[in-house]
Amino acid sequence: MITHIVFFRLKDQSAANLAATKEKLLSMNGKIPQLRHLEVGVDVIRSERSYDLALVTRFDSLEDLQAYQVHPYHEGEILPYMKSVTAASAAVDYAG
Repeated sequence: MITHIVFFRLKDQSAANLAATKEKLLSMNGKIPQLRHLEVGVDVIRSERSYDLALVTRFDSLEDLQAYQVHPYHEGEILPYMKSVTAASAAVDYAG
């Protein structure tokens, strides 16, 4: 099992934009066959070091994660949207 976690800091941190971005990420559910788990959370602490959103996804293998990265829905819908609303991001991928 491979877990892929991405933290996003948004340019516009309004409640409406946070909700819209969360829904956009959740829209991957059922559209990408390799995606075994999808979770999106909005930060509740809002500290100086916090990111605004966390995306947690899980895949059966590293190959499935790589297929997700180039899947047409991820590449054509999610990535352009996220690039337009994100000020910074950080990712961790691990097996276990």
